[in-house]
Amino acid sequence: MKQLPVVDLEAITRELAESGMRVKVLWQEGGSLAFVARGREYRSEFHINASDEVTYMIKGRMDLHYRTPDGKEEIAVLHAGSTNWMPPGVPHSPRFPPDAFALIVERERQAGEIDKFHWYCQSCGTFLHEETFVVSDYRADPVSQAYRRFFDNEQARTCKTCGTVMPNAMAAPQTAS
Repeated sequence: MKQLPVVDLEAITRELAESGMRVKVLWQEGGSLAFVARGREYRSEFHINASDEVTYMIKGRMDLHYRTPDGKEEIAVLHAGSTNWMPPGVPHSPRFPPDAFALIVERERQAGEIDKFHWYCQSCGTFLHEETFVVSDYRADPVSQAYRRFFDNEQARTCKTCGTVMPNAMAAPQTAS
């Protein structure tokens, strides 16, 4: 039998903070996936996957946005030490700052299973864009990949209903000379 994993969550949060990395996969095997995520201040999409998820807030606060079956956006607030369960297929958007950390436990993706990332207009709520991935290895950080593809595409960020262009949240901030 393999050595059972024992993880020091405090050490992992320090490692992520010091390295600037956003995700540290703890394990991804035996049908189980666990990782620690550091907040992304620019997160705005809704992630949809076929697995349920358990989130434990290690440090800080998360505003967990989610969409109800009728498309209404709701928010569940998680503080350090709290946890929640997200059913499969629920569009959700974990929004928390870079100095906050969460432990996420999910079912490992099945072969060919597709994760979706949806964006909605910040002005009128119209669906803007979808990015899809087959996530065979979560260490590839599919969230960052989806963000790069979305924010690098101004047409995807432009609302067909009201014309609002979602700002490129990943662009380098402009400084005055």
